[in-house]
Amino acid sequence: MGRSIRFYRDGLGWPTNAADGADWAIFSTLGVRFALYPRMKLARDIGPQVSAAQPGFCGITLAHNVRSKEDVRAVLAAAEAAGAQILKQPQDAEWGGYSGYFADPDGYPWEVAWGDMWTISADGTLWGGPLGQEE
Repeated sequence: MGRSIRFYRDGLGWPTNAADGADWAIFSTLGVRFALYPRMKLARDIGPQVSAAQPGFCGITLAHNVRSKEDVRAVLAAAEAAGAQILKQPQDAEWGGYSGYFADPDGYPWEVAWGDMWTISADGTLWGGPLGQEE
């Protein structure tokens, strides 16, 4: 984790609040946020359908942040209707928000998440959260 944090923070210069020794990090770039999270913790957060040792689980999830809890449920329902497998039903998350997971038709896990610690501007830019950006 330390090597990866240093690569993105120091090597690429991506803004983060992660310090040396942190066990996770969120990076903010223009229009994109990139987070590192331990593989075993990510598998556990997704749920029993995913194992850190499972072939094909590469320890990466994509995330779609939305404006409300209702949007989390709506996106998961739309994904399921389009052929996705629901990996985790939407629920309150340990980090204070609300989220659920689905696997797209190729098996890639997506988190759909809402949190009151951020806002999403009209152009879709995510503001706030752990990095404390201001709009």
